[in-house]
Amino acid sequence: MIYKDFQDLKLSALGLGAMRLPVIDGNDSNINEEATKDMINYAMEKGINYYDTAWGYHGGQSEIMIGKALKNYPRNSFYLATKFPGYDLSNMPKVKDIFEEQLKKCQVEYFDFYLFHNVCEMNIEAYLDEKYEIFDYLWKQKENGRIKHLGFSAHGDLPTIKRFLKAYGDKMEFCQIQLNYLDYLFQDAKAKIDLLKEYNIPVWVMEPLRGGRLANLPEEYVNELALLRPKETIPAWAFRFLQSIDSVTMVLSGMSNFEQLKENIKTFEEEKPLRKKEWDQLLSISSQMLEKKTLPCTACHYCTSHCPKGLDIPSLLSLYNEHCFTEGGFIAPMALSALPDDKKPSACIGCQSCETVCPQQIKISKVMSDFTNKLG
Repeated sequence: MIYKDFQDLKLSALGLGAMRLPVIDGNDSNINEEATKDMINYAMEKGINYYDTAWGYHGGQSEIMIGKALKNYPRNSFYLATKFPGYDLSNMPKVKDIFEEQLKKCQVEYFDFYLFHNVCEMNIEAYLDEKYEIFDYLWKQKENGRIKHLGFSAHGDLPTIKRFLKAYGDKMEFCQIQLNYLDYLFQDAKAKIDLLKEYNIPVWVMEPLRGGRLANLPEEYVNELALLRPKETIPAWAFRFLQSIDSVTMVLSGMSNFEQLKENIKTFEEEKPLRKKEWDQLLSISSQMLEKKTLPCTACHYCTSHCPKGLDIPSLLSLYNEHCFTEGGFIAPMALSALPDDKKPSACIGCQSCETVCPQQIKISKVMSDFTNKLG
């Protein structure tokens, strides 16, 4: 197992994410306890020492299961991470009660790593609102030793992350972002990495395989990559991409069965960063994948000056692309929930004024209608 330096710690470069544990009969809240314990026992044996869970994973059962599975190991033999569930605004006044309950669920007296969960457009105002005392309470727990390292995860856009960092950046020790060779440019992950570097904040990676999408590529891409590294598996290519980014310290993978766990551990037995030709090839494949399912908006903003409703059309098209490529998901609805109704796709009146100046000739009015329908 490769290990990465983080302050005075040695962290396994691969962490076990507990969002996609094995379940029974497809019921996400019914975790297969025996299979999960077998996986964690194997992970511990092979050197994984970082375990990431959260309040809402598996319908609230993930923290309980991780607590059970790690209970038999010395507390100093693993690092446990969980998060304050700010993705649900009703939790904002409950930081103390939730934190105390999390300690009980995980059967520990402290958390090695604790995160503000999912900083995004929907919750940034609440996270920054001093009346909830979220930062103050968590910082007090750090001073009391019940949180060893404080950080945050983010699915929000770059301006939202900048706001959070402006408020708390000097106190954040790590940041967890969605990063893979598809989202490096698609979700502007590269710019987020650069921003975090300005604050000397190391990167924790979530969704390294994009929910499994990058574990199985079309045959044409498999053949292209095989010419460069014949013995490398397709999932390993995604991990090698991350091993090529110097600010990446932790890669979290939500492994849902034993075979995935064994394969990923084998990949992380050695560090094999990409050569430039290999890096460029992966980004080329990413572009080709996106071109087949996304609109070619270049964010020139010609459209916005012609929109009588004042819609931020490039941002809406970006969210539409995300929603279409992911075939649903939570990111677009989450971001749109922060907008007033008169700035959402449904506010488009179909006048087509924007289309007269679009260099890419995108049928924007039809897209806005389709987006509205997709969102229900």
